[in-house]
Amino acid sequence: MPKDKSKKRPRLDKKTYEHHLAHLQEELVKLQEWVKQEGLKVVVLFEGRDAAGKGGVIKAITEPLNPRVCRVTALPAAGEMVLFDRSWYNRAGVERVMGFCSDNEYREFLRACPEFERMLIRAGITVIKYWFSVSDEEQEKRFKERINTPIKRWKFSPMDLQSRSRWVEYSRAKDDMFTYTDTEDCPWFVVEADDKRRARLNCISHLLGKVPYEAIHYEPITLPPINTEGYERPPLANQHFVPDITAALEG
Repeated sequence: MPKDKSKKRPRLDKKTYEHHLAHLQEELVKLQEWVKQEGLKVVVLFEGRDAAGKGGVIKAITEPLNPRVCRVTALPAAGEMVLFDRSWYNRAGVERVMGFCSDNEYREFLRACPEFERMLIRAGITVIKYWFSVSDEEQEKRFKERINTPIKRWKFSPMDLQSRSRWVEYSRAKDDMFTYTDTEDCPWFVVEADDKRRARLNCISHLLGKVPYEAIHYEPITLPPINTEGYERPPLANQHFVPDITAALEG
């Protein structure tokens, strides 16, 4: 439901955001290396309303990381982190509201999901679930931006229209989902996402605190000199180069 505007804080400025994000991304790299060394399996779920900012925080997390260690989708192998941009919880959200599943299928999901997650945990997989919460006013603002910005227009889908017209139904579906799946073994962590920058910093900081890790010590590396003896580069005139348009932009 709509949030109390009187409690809103000013949006985090870009300079402060980028300063703290840089530090958190350094820590994410340390976490990545620890996960790889120790053979850990980490699953992180990102759920929430459309345009709540899930994709942005996933991008901020994956940006400094090795895509072979931290990837988006599917369950992890040893030494991997997997980030789900939407997950099996589609059954309790969009499928429930839009009638894409039967009542029996929906009830079976609510019954089986907590046990499924406990099975993952017993198998040694760390499961962390985030729900990104956005107000109806902020969602409307972001939808309009998508509609009116050419490079973002592709992000807006017919399903986004449905999410607006069925706001209350989605709210009830989320509340019911939390009732059954916000468990002690695998709780939901809610991210207040009206301010994207604050949401990203808060989420990444929390994620770092959920997986114990240590910085990896690297042995010093000395680069050997390049031996160019006996090599002659072919004439540059024989190669096809991409035109440099930046000179015109700078002139």
